[in-house]
Amino acid sequence: MQAYLFVHFREKTTPDGEQVYFGLSRDGFHWEAVNGGRPVLWAYYGDKGVRDFTIVRSKKDGKFYIFATDLSLSYGMRSQYHGSWEEIGRNGSKCFSVWESENLTDWSEQRLVKLGDDDFGCLWAPDILYDGKNEDYLLHWSSSHRSNDYGNKAIYYARTKDFQTFSRPEVLYRKADCGVIDSAVYEEDGRYYMFVKSERNPEKIILLAAEQAAGPYERVEAFDESMKDVESGLYEAPTAVRLEDGRWCLFLDYYGVPGAGQGYVPFVADSLKSGRFVRSDEAFHFPYGFKHGTILTITMEEYERMKAFDWSHQGYW
Repeated sequence: MQAYLFVHFREKTTPDGEQVYFGLSRDGFHWEAVNGGRPVLWAYYGDKGVRDFTIVRSKKDGKFYIFATDLSLSYGMRSQYHGSWEEIGRNGSKCFSVWESENLTDWSEQRLVKLGDDDFGCLWAPDILYDGKNEDYLLHWSSSHRSNDYGNKAIYYARTKDFQTFSRPEVLYRKADCGVIDSAVYEEDGRYYMFVKSERNPEKIILLAAEQAAGPYERVEAFDESMKDVESGLYEAPTAVRLEDGRWCLFLDYYGVPGAGQGYVPFVADSLKSGRFVRSDEAFHFPYGFKHGTILTITMEEYERMKAFDWSHQGYW
């Protein structure tokens, strides 16, 4: 029997919002907060705020790695970025924040990993995919770039085997008519499926598929039908998990209202190949609005250990 860990942040304009939060579930439908809904890890370096998380269990040594966007909007937007999304896009952090652990309870201090060069704009929304054919990982993210004067964002990737050294970034996916952000890629039956937010035409989540982890990716048009009743311009940050019964749960981050009303809404499908997802709000429960994160499948022993752990020392010496 498996359980689930959701790594996320909270939509708050106080320093504790853009930090690392954990949620746990025994079934993928009913979620509970860890540490009483308080942060379990804090960012002390870089922008001192983090968001847009991914977590992975290394096949090499079993260690866990959290990667996050190194960015404070609750305070940095007002001060160092002067209220400007364009300034963030050009001059936001060129690093990801990283934590690592051997047991999901004892975590290293935050470190910063720079990818690419200064031609990149801010590095947004990392996600990690294991490429079984190459026996390495694709760390992928969205960025603007000097090559198009920091215009439409594309999805980039770098390869790594150890989460310490990374290859030179390359383009994973670029949409011809607009920018794309928030990539999430999964393997099913030897094919790779990428959820990504299209910024226009449509201004919604789209689904792509490829035979190789690094592409090329092409649209799965059946998924567009699943999104027909989803309002344009109000959802981002797709993340998905495969349940024990083989079904897939897709979560989309709703940001159509200010503050606490934001958070993930769920969709369920029998397979990624079908592209047919059904919105299923009533089947799920969250204690509050989980924001832009990733779900990791864990064992019941890991679930029970995390439940029993005393997280109250987090944020204190």
